[in-house]
Amino acid sequence: MAKNYSTTLHETVNSVSAAEAPLLLLEIDHPDLSQPIRVVNDNQDLVHQGNTFVAMAFRARLPDDLEQGLPRAILSVDNVGKEMVSWLEASNGGQGATCRMIQVLRSAPDVVEWETTLNLTDLRITQTEVTGTLGYEDLLNMPGVRLRYRPEVAPGLF
Repeated sequence: MAKNYSTTLHETVNSVSAAEAPLLLLEIDHPDLSQPIRVVNDNQDLVHQGNTFVAMAFRARLPDDLEQGLPRAILSVDNVGKEMVSWLEASNGGQGATCRMIQVLRSAPDVVEWETTLNLTDLRITQTEVTGTLGYEDLLNMPGVRLRYRPEVAPGLF
């Protein structure tokens, strides 16, 4: 599937010594949050479409090539603010959170080069970082019905 990157990003990616590097923005959202947590993997804040993304280091480990099971990526964000810790404690570990990943250039921060939204699960916190698993819900292996009529459940039918 071909990506519809801008001409500027094509030139930046294919350049030997580019003037700028693409930036990755994270927007972590949850029903308990009044507004999403927004961070940019850079050393300066960035305003994207009217929202300020705070400069904060984070790392993403890409998923393994699995023969069975869904691919899962690991996201690690530096634990430098009290906001994320208090949200994790109040929201039962961030259950139901989503993570929107957006790629932009600093020279054109409102132009979205690439984006995806993934479920954020298995959030864990240490003194130095907050880690979580990025992926999609395994819909294909979910049961189609909540209750199956078996002799143990409905003996009068059998």
